[in-house]
Amino acid sequence: MTAARAMLAVAWRSAWHRRFGLALVVLSIALAAFLLLAVERVRHDVRANFASAVSGTDLIVGARTGSVQLLLYAVFRIGQATNSIRYASVQALQRDPAVAWVVPLSLGDSHRGFPVVATSAAYFEHFRYRDGRPLRIEQGRAFEQVFDAVLGAEVAERLGYRLGQQLVLRHGGGEIETADHADKPFTVAGILAPTGTPVDRSLHICLAGMEAIHLDWMAGVPLPGLAVPADQVQRHDLTPRAVTAALVGLKSRAAVFAVQRRVADFDAEPLMAVLPGVALDELWDAVGAAERSLLLMSGLVGIVSLAGLVAVVVTALEQRRRELAVLRSIGAGPARLFVLLGLEGALLSACGALLGLAAWAIMLALGAPWVQRQYGVALSLGLPRAGEWLLLAAVVLAGTLAALLPGWRAYRLSLADGLSPRGV
Repeated sequence: MTAARAMLAVAWRSAWHRRFGLALVVLSIALAAFLLLAVERVRHDVRANFASAVSGTDLIVGARTGSVQLLLYAVFRIGQATNSIRYASVQALQRDPAVAWVVPLSLGDSHRGFPVVATSAAYFEHFRYRDGRPLRIEQGRAFEQVFDAVLGAEVAERLGYRLGQQLVLRHGGGEIETADHADKPFTVAGILAPTGTPVDRSLHICLAGMEAIHLDWMAGVPLPGLAVPADQVQRHDLTPRAVTAALVGLKSRAAVFAVQRRVADFDAEPLMAVLPGVALDELWDAVGAAERSLLLMSGLVGIVSLAGLVAVVVTALEQRRRELAVLRSIGAGPARLFVLLGLEGALLSACGALLGLAAWAIMLALGAPWVQRQYGVALSLGLPRAGEWLLLAAVVLAGTLAALLPGWRAYRLSLADGLSPRGV
């Protein structure tokens, strides 16, 4: 026990003497652990956010295009639809005996960078997210008048809107500054509670409101000499002629493939119906390479950190030959020196992993709100998951194994070699 205590004391003094070099090794390992944990958490939460964006919707119906593209613009407001579908087709779909409800969606306009979604009152009744949670209006009410607007939580927060304020929509994605519907402003009637989904970044109006602002427009430009004042839009037929897509709920999920076939065989126009879960799987297949690339980059940082650990220990080993000889002289055998250097590598790796874990926890606590505001991704707080603990354990194990190489070299050093002046 005395010999072991003396050996550890000498080893501690040696490590303290090399503290600056070892601190750099610990920091590099901490960086590797931080990157691995951050990439794993972001990867997991991005998937979870996408999966929770729509729940309880059995089919998404739109013009024939790619299933991933239909999912992206109908649910995530990413990209543009290649074509629209006639509103008569949506009404025919609603009459299908297997269909419980249909929520039409009309997209294309925007407001200060946020997408505008024209829909029906059924949207607030039937749309679900994250394990079947319904939308909840935190302030005000759903739209009732033609020019009422219901804001997502992020839209209201970032733009500072309150109930009763007026806002002007812009035709298209906002690229053309002169394409405002300034003659027909909308009034904020309600603000939705936060959901952590694209709903937060959307501005919702009724289908009649979307028709009203385009009464005097054609092909994306206002008609010269024809202007319909806001107080006269009710004199016109505001029934939509076309919508972008429709969310469909069925009376029984067993009928999903039958309804999907009927939509595909629809005679009036070419339509397609996709299952949200299947389209999400296709999306992950498409972006899987990017995920693997991020993990690979984090792994490469870890390899570089471990290479630095080996380099520092091997370089220091030549300077510690007398120290190793002293340890041998007080009873430490070659095997014990091997274990000692392996333990040193394990401790350095463990310190680096814990430091990386602490930095990761601080990043989550401070950065999660910013990430959600900027990118709409809700990072989950809390303790590391099983996969993240495994990554930390892998960092510690890899550091221990990396230290075994110089440990093996120390094992082969002899007492005479350590005390010999020629070995210095």
